[in-house]
Amino acid sequence: MEPATTRPLFGLALGGGGARGFAHVGILKVLAREGLHADVIAGTSMGGLIGAAYASGSPVELIEQEVLGLSQRSRLLRLADRIPTLQALLSGKRFETYLSEVMGADSTFGDLKRPLSLVTSDLVTGREVVLTRGPLVPAMRATMSLPGIFAPVEMGRYRLVDGGILNNVPVDRARDLGAEVVLAIDVLPHFPANKLGEVPRVEALELPLVPPGVRDVWQAGFVTISALTARNLELSQPDVIVRPALPADVNVLFGFTRADELIAAGERAMQAALPKLHAALQPADAVDSRSL
Repeated sequence: MEPATTRPLFGLALGGGGARGFAHVGILKVLAREGLHADVIAGTSMGGLIGAAYASGSPVELIEQEVLGLSQRSRLLRLADRIPTLQALLSGKRFETYLSEVMGADSTFGDLKRPLSLVTSDLVTGREVVLTRGPLVPAMRATMSLPGIFAPVEMGRYRLVDGGILNNVPVDRARDLGAEVVLAIDVLPHFPANKLGEVPRVEALELPLVPPGVRDVWQAGFVTISALTARNLELSQPDVIVRPALPADVNVLFGFTRADELIAAGERAMQAALPKLHAALQPADAVDSRSL
């Protein structure tokens, strides 16, 4: 009898990007159809929220159903705090209540079916803080707390905000969990693809109704995150990178009502990347036997 072959430990690194992160659901749908299930997950911001739902063992169909429900304008408005705080536009309390209802108020990382890392940024030390244990809901709230939009999450001596500031596609954190093959999903525009003096291949994010000065500040932030992400990916070397083609007018503030369109974009991108992923997930002994 021939010895059984085992595939490498498979990890997902799901990036942040507000509504653009809904594309992750399309990624998960294709993986499920192929019978491919990630062993470990690392996520940032929206990637962290969807990654946590996936790590909990929820079927992809239920995750999609929840995301499509969130795309309804009336439901989105119910998640917004009525009175802005001095720290941010939203305190995040209503959203945290929603997360408690969906995930369980007392849920912890230890309750998850798959290991999970949620990436945050600490405003006190300026360092990345990776959450892998303890209460789950505050960690989920922290990873998506975009400064100015959601108030920071106070956790011990830390003031935690969106992990995308420092590590928007956390391939290295998936490897820390033991992943041998990492599929990285980057849903923000890849500005490093643009060259000076040429027609841009990647369009700037559109921010309607935002004053020009504020728009420029936000755009500068996206450019910086994109450059840092490109550098991080160069260092961490994911086995497969997928960048869904998403509309420029869908971003961290707008486009949440277009979930079906974004999920479909994720499906198309993942379908195109399947051959490379299947090749990466081939068991080492199977590869060795073909080379004899």
